[in-house]
Amino acid sequence: MSSPFVGRRSAGRGGSPLLERSRELGGGWAQTDHRAADANTSQAPPPRRGLLLAALAAPAAMGVSGPSLALPDAAHALAVAPTEAAWLMTAFGLGMALGTPLLSATAGRRHGPAGVIKAAAALVTAGALLILLAPNLPLATAGRALEAAGAAGLNVAAFQLAGRDRSGRTPGLVAIGSAAGGTVGLFAGAAVAGAFGWRGALVLPLLSLLSLRPALRLAGGHPSQDRSTPRTPGGLPLDILRNRRFLAASALMLALSTVNFALLYAAPRRVAALTGWGAVETGAVASVAALAGALLSWQLVRAAPRLGPARLKAVLALGSTAALALAVTAPWPAAVLLGSGTSALVTAGGQGLLTGAATGSLPAARHGLAIGLFNLAFLIGVAVGPALAAFADQTVQFIY
Repeated sequence: MSSPFVGRRSAGRGGSPLLERSRELGGGWAQTDHRAADANTSQAPPPRRGLLLAALAAPAAMGVSGPSLALPDAAHALAVAPTEAAWLMTAFGLGMALGTPLLSATAGRRHGPAGVIKAAAALVTAGALLILLAPNLPLATAGRALEAAGAAGLNVAAFQLAGRDRSGRTPGLVAIGSAAGGTVGLFAGAAVAGAFGWRGALVLPLLSLLSLRPALRLAGGHPSQDRSTPRTPGGLPLDILRNRRFLAASALMLALSTVNFALLYAAPRRVAALTGWGAVETGAVASVAALAGALLSWQLVRAAPRLGPARLKAVLALGSTAALALAVTAPWPAAVLLGSGTSALVTAGGQGLLTGAATGSLPAARHGLAIGLFNLAFLIGVAVGPALAAFADQTVQFIY
């Protein structure tokens, strides 16, 4: 899986290569004082800070993929149909989509990253407790939504703190950590469910709390307001929502994300059905396929300037379509895994590269809000994809 926050800006000349590529494709970012940026680059945080923030963000991504192979056990224990149990994944995507702006506008506005971390940790803990104690699906689903809102807040705080490194190295580490968490989550969720029961696969975001104290110490050294982010006027962002380039990039990102997270639900089930493997074995190979795709997306990033915006979007759309067709119709497990990996590749690459396309024709002062709305399109796909896959699975079973 790819990180929902990979498109966050990192101002200055020495940004990460991914952000540099998106800047080239999108037509430019907000102009900054390069002298200040260069000074900040020379004082960039050491790599261990990036690893710390990655450890804070990665378990949130595990929360998206971790329950996938544990849903049949959850459905049996809660006495519901497997398609109804898919709401445990859908609710997490919805919770992340709502939690991102909610915590940023409340705890983040008043107390900065430290406030977001504290509020998010409380939500993750409360949600996990509700999941562990819930006697039925509605309460477990509510717990997942609470947990997801907290996980989103921890992701927001991690990228806020990482964004103060103008070199782009720290945001890059956080993005890689988040992507790795999403892909490893399939295996981790299956392993935890096998050892501790299906509820354990639903509370993987609790692992973020292991990094809570050092993250709070790091957040305590920064002012509450992020002065690198331009202030934007209130009201509906109609100028952004009417911008054709923004809408085109966001619509493509929504499609890529929906397909990717639908396959995150469906592909491991097809592999298990074709091979007879158990959940742990299936989770392991599915994680390797998705992780390989996410890592290979770097080659797409490198090729993007040669392709140009129009051909890049065509490659992303055709790659996602081919991945879906391969994963759904191929009769061989290797082909299904290839489809899943291809979807991870175009989604991970697209999330970074399309950010520039979404913001390139907008005024600099609107870039921050536009990136937030663009990431919201990604998160809607996180929520909708598993629900659509579950519905399609139910429909096919009804027909046959």
